[in-house]
Amino acid sequence: MMTACMALTAAAQPTADEVMAVTRKANDYFMAKYADPTVPTNVKKVRPSNLWTRAVYYEGLMALNEIDPQQRYVDYAMTWADFHQWTPRNGIRTCDADDQCCGQTYVMLQRYVEDDQKLANVLANLDYQMQTANPKNGSLYGWWTWIDAIQMAMPLYVQAWQVTGDRKYLDHGMTMYRWSRNECGGGLFNVKEGLWWRDADYVPPYKEPDGQQCYWSRGNGWVYAALVRCMEMLPKKSKEYKELKKDFLLMSKGLLTCQREDGFWNPSLVSTNYAMPETSGTALFLYGMCWGMRQGLLKEKDYAEVCHRAWEAMVRDAVHPDGFLGWMQGTGKDPSAGQPLSYTKIPDFEDYGTGCFLLGATEYWRFVNKE
Repeated sequence: MMTACMALTAAAQPTADEVMAVTRKANDYFMAKYADPTVPTNVKKVRPSNLWTRAVYYEGLMALNEIDPQQRYVDYAMTWADFHQWTPRNGIRTCDADDQCCGQTYVMLQRYVEDDQKLANVLANLDYQMQTANPKNGSLYGWWTWIDAIQMAMPLYVQAWQVTGDRKYLDHGMTMYRWSRNECGGGLFNVKEGLWWRDADYVPPYKEPDGQQCYWSRGNGWVYAALVRCMEMLPKKSKEYKELKKDFLLMSKGLLTCQREDGFWNPSLVSTNYAMPETSGTALFLYGMCWGMRQGLLKEKDYAEVCHRAWEAMVRDAVHPDGFLGWMQGTGKDPSAGQPLSYTKIPDFEDYGTGCFLLGATEYWRFVNKE
């Protein structure tokens, strides 16, 4: 599939104020609809509001607060963290990355409190995982068997290293990443194409109905976002930064080749199966590409127009007048999840999609604003 910048005329670049207005609208819609952040979610069953879907929303909210500081954002997040006692979902003795995702926002909220023990349970949980092998594969590092987990937990390990100064967290997180990349299912990262299989069930010989590889859009978006979030915290001369940078550049190149002509990415990146707009993956790719250009890792001549098209597509075809986000794939693990998608369909969870959008929007704002 041709990239959009090759197929169509140039997209109109919005002003930073226009980007901010759309970003606030999407977030205001969510905060109004889910006004009490302590209320559990209830999709088929009741779940506490510090599950991964909500945790991703708060990552986006904290990113928005960096460029649009508002006390109500901080209060909303702090109420949520305090209610859950700054503890991973399911407590200290969990090794599930989905349970740990909330810890990333707890760490970001640390600056607003004087109690230096707020992160005690987060660190205790990581310490527990670092000593516990996955009984399903026998590996001490074999917990991230699906690529979503890289985004849910890998940045938290880097944050823990930053907070404590103890390299054991960084080393363990990087080793877990390498296990997912190189060993799980024979290796989940296809270096040649710069794209990831979601888990061992999707590596070859598995194929989409049209014979193409199954590279799930949002799953690749999770990894792309995780690389950004980790590299932001790592010294540029460190071996860890250089290692993640190589994968980031490979992914950027791979994603560049499969953008749709309308500016979105498909739920299945290289396949015609479920060919349609999808907002969460598109937003995460926008997030990574804008960050990469701002860091000087990606050339604007190659990626700026791609990002303008992605933003224009989401504003035109996904963002409703009230801030609701359409074409958002529900929870799942592959392109078939939540189908069929549409402009008006409400996904089973709205929170993580909004978080993805806020991450992409805030980084795009920084790029347009020439920060």
